[in-house]
Amino acid sequence: MISTSRLRVAVLAIILAWGWKRAGLALFAGALSALAMAPFNAWPVLFVSFPIAVWLIDGAAAGKWRGVPAAAMSGFWFGLGYFVPGLYWIGNAFLVDASTFAWLIPFAALGLPAYLALFTALGFALARLLWTRDASRLLALAIGLTISEWLRGHLLSGFPWNAFGYALSEPLALAQTASLIGLWGMTFLSVAIFASPAVLIDGRSRGRKPWIAPVLALLLLAAMGIYGAVRLSLQPTVLTKVKLRIMQPNLQQDAKFNYSAKADVMQKYLTLSDRASGPQSTGVRDANILIWPESAFPFFLTREADAMAQIAELLPKGTVLITGSVRAPEGPPGARITRAYNSIYVIDHDGSVLSVYDKLHLVPFGEYLPFQDWMEKLGFVQLTKVQGGFIPGTRRRVMEIPNAPRALPLICYEVAFPGSVATRDDRPGWIVNLTNDGWFGISTGPYQHLQQARLRAIEEGLPLVRAANTGISAVIDPSGRIVARLGLGIEGVLDANLPAALPPTVYAQLRDIPVVVIAALALLLVIRRRLARRTA
Repeated sequence: MISTSRLRVAVLAIILAWGWKRAGLALFAGALSALAMAPFNAWPVLFVSFPIAVWLIDGAAAGKWRGVPAAAMSGFWFGLGYFVPGLYWIGNAFLVDASTFAWLIPFAALGLPAYLALFTALGFALARLLWTRDASRLLALAIGLTISEWLRGHLLSGFPWNAFGYALSEPLALAQTASLIGLWGMTFLSVAIFASPAVLIDGRSRGRKPWIAPVLALLLLAAMGIYGAVRLSLQPTVLTKVKLRIMQPNLQQDAKFNYSAKADVMQKYLTLSDRASGPQSTGVRDANILIWPESAFPFFLTREADAMAQIAELLPKGTVLITGSVRAPEGPPGARITRAYNSIYVIDHDGSVLSVYDKLHLVPFGEYLPFQDWMEKLGFVQLTKVQGGFIPGTRRRVMEIPNAPRALPLICYEVAFPGSVATRDDRPGWIVNLTNDGWFGISTGPYQHLQQARLRAIEEGLPLVRAANTGISAVIDPSGRIVARLGLGIEGVLDANLPAALPPTVYAQLRDIPVVVIAALALLLVIRRRLARRTA
């Protein structure tokens, strides 16, 4: 057992650390924090890493402006330590065509984390501007990191992947709080709760009781768990009569972009889609909706009459197909196609296209290049090698599905963006998320993607159906329960009934208003403590 005096000495060493020792401590704390994300979900490690962050800011050089750069550097190293192990899997995408892209792996593995770490640096800097000497500095850190994480999710197209709020998405009872305050509110609570042990080393002078903040944090964590358990017990999974069949082909990534593989790809899809999933199964005839993953074909689907005819032959009357596909823009017959949309089609049993959605939020460097024309002149291409880049869609909208509730389509990482999932004026009955995580192999990436999709279902009170090329495909109820799933790297079909939606959640109605109110109240408290210190 570590004595209190030894603990104080150790903490003092962290506070006084400088140079590379200080950077190393921040890197360690950030890397440890990455274990809080899926698939590990070891969120108790944050009770160690976030206090280290507090102590590093405590040790920033004296003086408001001299201390801000020191705090920002600690934040940068913390962020780098967090994002490198958390996002290492992005490098796998550059191995699909290694001869063209392998040289970019260091830039993906270190460059992107370094960019994202700038936001963590900003969060630490903002916290240092608000810093106090008492427990209210925990709120300063929560305010700073919530603002910086929100900015990370919105600026320059945004990338909110592995926001700190996801730490509280497991166990499922804790995740229910997202139905009230969303991801950014969960981020605020995560930082404030997990940083709370830092104040245990504060002195007891002037009537301070350093144990109060950690106790309050644990009580808040317990309250979240109780609220979640009650919510889950009052809202059991209710299944509709809509029968789903998800086809997970586990297709190698290079085949998905190889036109010569057209016949083999179609045959695999058709055979797998009609495969019996059990003794009582009659294949695709059991389903109302058949779902295939993102960018399913190495060709423009609606321009291949034989492929459309095969789909029509596969689908029995009363069954529709929801599938991803690259879509060519409208143009004169015979015109050369240089750009395309990443789309979702709804196709009826007679081969007619009932609805189309074009992806709005494209992936930088995957589906387009910043300053596309200029970078192409320098010889750069994005991973999908579409000259000119994909064309973004113009608006988010729900899709009409025969004999089923209207669906909100989301392609790939569109599901990672909270708040833009559904509109209050045009609420869908469910979310369908088509993705291709085959770019990232057997890694932690697909597990993180599933974790984020599940939190969207909880935030919105909507069931979410996920079809992934290599997995993880899943049917998730509006409280985040996984009703059915197909694991990573597995070929197969998944049969399940569509869960029913819940009434709009508090978050679905108010969006980020609750977290703004929480942060504003916290800011007022911090400012009050700072003013009280100056007049003391």
